[in-house]
Amino acid sequence: MLTASIEGLKPKVSIIATPVQLLKTNYEIKLQRYLEAGRDTSWLQDQLKDHQFAEHLELVWSCSDYVADHALSDPEVFEQLLKCGDLQRTYADKHYLQMLQTQVESLADDEDSLAKQLRRFRQREMMRIIWRDFLRLAPLLETTRDLTLMAEACINVALDFLHDKLVSDLGMPVTSDGHEQRMLVIAMGKMGANELNISSDIDLIFAYSQAGETCGATKSVSNQEFFTRLGQKLIAALDRQTVDGFVFRVDMRLRPYGQSGPLVQNFAALEEYYHAQGRGWERYALVKARIVSGQAEHVEHLQNILQPFVYRRYLDYGAIESLRDLKRQINQQVVRKGMQDNIKLGAGGIREVEFIAQTFQLIRGGRIKTLQTQSLHEVLSCLVAEQLIPETDKSQLWAAYEFLRNTEHALQGIGDQQTQQLPIDELAQQRVARVMGFSQWTDFLHQLDQHRHQVHEHFNNIIANDATDAINTDGDDIHNWHPDLDVADSLQLIQQLSYQHPSDIADKLAQFYQTRTLLSLQAISQERLDALMPSVIKTCSMQQDPDMTFERILNLIQAILRRSAYLRLLLENPQALDQLALLCSKSCWIADQLTQYPALLDELLDVRHLYAAYDKNQLRDQLRHQTLHLLYDDQEQHMEEIRYFCRSCTLRVAACEIAHSLSLMEVSDQLTWIAEVVVEHVTHVAWRQMTSEYGVPTLLQNNSDDTDTPGFIVVAYGKMGGIEMGYQSDLDLVFLHENATNQTKGGSKSIDSATFYTRLGRRIIHMLSTSTASGRAYEIDMRLRPSGNSGMLVSSLNAFAKYQQQDAWTWEHQALVRSRAVAGDKKTRERFEQIRTEQLCRTRDLLQLRNEVTDMRNKMRKHLDKTTNEHKFSLKQASGGIVDIEFMVQFAVLAWSHKYKQLTQWSDTIRTLEIMATCGVLSEQQAKLLMDAYRAYRSETHSLQLQNKSTEVLSSQFADLRKAVIDQWHAFFGN
Repeated sequence: MLTASIEGLKPKVSIIATPVQLLKTNYEIKLQRYLEAGRDTSWLQDQLKDHQFAEHLELVWSCSDYVADHALSDPEVFEQLLKCGDLQRTYADKHYLQMLQTQVESLADDEDSLAKQLRRFRQREMMRIIWRDFLRLAPLLETTRDLTLMAEACINVALDFLHDKLVSDLGMPVTSDGHEQRMLVIAMGKMGANELNISSDIDLIFAYSQAGETCGATKSVSNQEFFTRLGQKLIAALDRQTVDGFVFRVDMRLRPYGQSGPLVQNFAALEEYYHAQGRGWERYALVKARIVSGQAEHVEHLQNILQPFVYRRYLDYGAIESLRDLKRQINQQVVRKGMQDNIKLGAGGIREVEFIAQTFQLIRGGRIKTLQTQSLHEVLSCLVAEQLIPETDKSQLWAAYEFLRNTEHALQGIGDQQTQQLPIDELAQQRVARVMGFSQWTDFLHQLDQHRHQVHEHFNNIIANDATDAINTDGDDIHNWHPDLDVADSLQLIQQLSYQHPSDIADKLAQFYQTRTLLSLQAISQERLDALMPSVIKTCSMQQDPDMTFERILNLIQAILRRSAYLRLLLENPQALDQLALLCSKSCWIADQLTQYPALLDELLDVRHLYAAYDKNQLRDQLRHQTLHLLYDDQEQHMEEIRYFCRSCTLRVAACEIAHSLSLMEVSDQLTWIAEVVVEHVTHVAWRQMTSEYGVPTLLQNNSDDTDTPGFIVVAYGKMGGIEMGYQSDLDLVFLHENATNQTKGGSKSIDSATFYTRLGRRIIHMLSTSTASGRAYEIDMRLRPSGNSGMLVSSLNAFAKYQQQDAWTWEHQALVRSRAVAGDKKTRERFEQIRTEQLCRTRDLLQLRNEVTDMRNKMRKHLDKTTNEHKFSLKQASGGIVDIEFMVQFAVLAWSHKYKQLTQWSDTIRTLEIMATCGVLSEQQAKLLMDAYRAYRSETHSLQLQNKSTEVLSSQFADLRKAVIDQWHAFFGN
């Protein structure tokens, strides 16, 4: 019998016993005590015959006094845990709550009974959680989730129990309209993130929706008094130490005003506090906040109050200063005596991993919505997806975090003690090593040190320790420049650099520092500007045209003087300043964009992101992520997001073109895709807004297609239709719908279908072209719709087909060549393409077609070619220019598509020219000459647009190409 086999064991241990022997002896003593406690233990002895179970029991009991002691003091619970299978299975999310609710239902109506039951519940579940964690039957994220769900269950069950009891004494707290109010509990820190450890405190904030009074009792009290009493009772139910222990230590110090503030506050008071007095560390703390109890509508309301305080709308560099202060405090604490052995607070510890993740969340979370999560694991994954950190960094940080948290559980699971301190006694060291899978403590320490070293390196790199760290201090005298220098000294420093006219630079600086705006700056902005300017002067001097670059950047700095967060951005990110100088030196257009819309400076922070090209699906995903948090009826916010999306994506394309990493065709593709993604999104949002109010046009009710906008499409003409957009292109659009004529159904109001589509079209135009604080997304031109400005804003497909067949002018058929459906219902797109092909493939009188095409071209040249200097050549409108090539292509499609249907396949000029050569309409040499000319003209046009210059060049430029285009024109049309 097993009892006999260990009969001779005594609690004494040899002084020379190894840590492994100490651990073994510790287990055997506990097992002997359990077997000799005077109860039937035959079931356990049978279990111990299973070698794996024996190993499991030895590991857990030898390493966790908490589990072993509770098994000894409450053997029935331990036996039940082993026999019911809970130690082997993963709980469902609702299991803890449902189990505790069932246990509390039968309790007497007194708080002592509740307290006892909560503590017994916690003891059983902690035994299970530690068992599964130590044996790695549950991964880290399951362990932390279980601990959090157990805490949530205890809070919610206790809160419901205490609320009902307090209502019977004090009446029901109600809102102004008479509805019942419940207290909301905001879980902070690790509980908010579903990351509780084995012996965590729980950091809570209490709230309720409205001030008022209770009703239904003999004497009413204020809602404030009711919820204060309720909060006090909840804390006692969880935190008070009784003969059965405690449930969770509750910390309320993170509430507004800390310990001196009211225990609970209503929404209005919370909103006022965070708006007027909220501090940087409170934003940092609220990153992990999660509301774990309360009525759904009140939870949503409270989230809407907290979210804008935590996450700023745009990139938040104002947070950097407070984060730096927090980092400085962390570093100061790390060097204190004993911190090197603290796996949470020491160098490379848990806190540093969390700081890295939350820094990105605070600075970028307002724009990157996927960062607005409490989960550290999700944040790290998002940072990789957004290309903010490489995959290797994420892998290192997560591996370290997992190791550190598992170590924390090993430390705390020994005796349910709240500690992160590495032990100094050999038995505890061996326990931790064993749980962590090491045979020796030294092996464990070696692995721990590797992880902590990597974390601390990442932590040191996350934010410069001081503003001066970000300044290039390469020994250049220019870093001695200061606005208080007299003009002569300032000029002497500037003359050491590569400026062409250093005296002009010195004069501009002197004038700049005397402007009214600068003289009235706040002290913090003045300090940042003074620290930044030496780097600006030096960086601009290194560009190809330093004087022009300096002037452009100085204009930008003048525009952002009162927005010191942007000064901070450039001060703390030398790479952003380098990119700013480079781009501004290459493009006046980019400089103007950044000056007018400083939020775009964000795009300069990550060179990989700035010079990356994205396909249409990636762009679509990017816009979807940016707007995922928005409600469909929040039209203003959608408009702001698409404007930022347009500008940021276009800036990246321009940067790529300047860097010669994209060809002309790729640039046009990128710019066109950006427009398409925006039009798709706006069409979808406008449709959802319209249908939520008016329902859907009747004939579309039974449309079974999985489509966002059944029966409706947006057709692009011109540059967008021809996939040839430039940086300043407008959108030529036409709206078409299926032939629905009846009333709408399914909304709160009903209108006729024609009115529905007209309002839908107007809403799309409004969202795209209305000028807001962020400008407009695109200029919209609707003149190519049937009958032009005098026609219906939205036409039916039947009416469109009839117009094209009977009433359209030749120039309208020319425009149809460059048309594409870019948004809307798939079947309706197919119908449009069928109509387009039928119209383009009609047999036409060739002589009449030549005359009409050349007449229209002559009129355009007369009215649109504004070149007055005979030595200049208009790339677009002059003879032999872009429009001549486009007209020839359009003529060829209209003239010969009845014979070569493939001429209608594409809407862009280059690919249609390729097909013209394939069909024999042009020789390969002729087609190549026209394609070369078209590419060269458009490439030069892009370069001129990036300099904000008119599309005119010297007539001596492109002379050979221009002659080739004119010769081909004569071949098609004669003189």
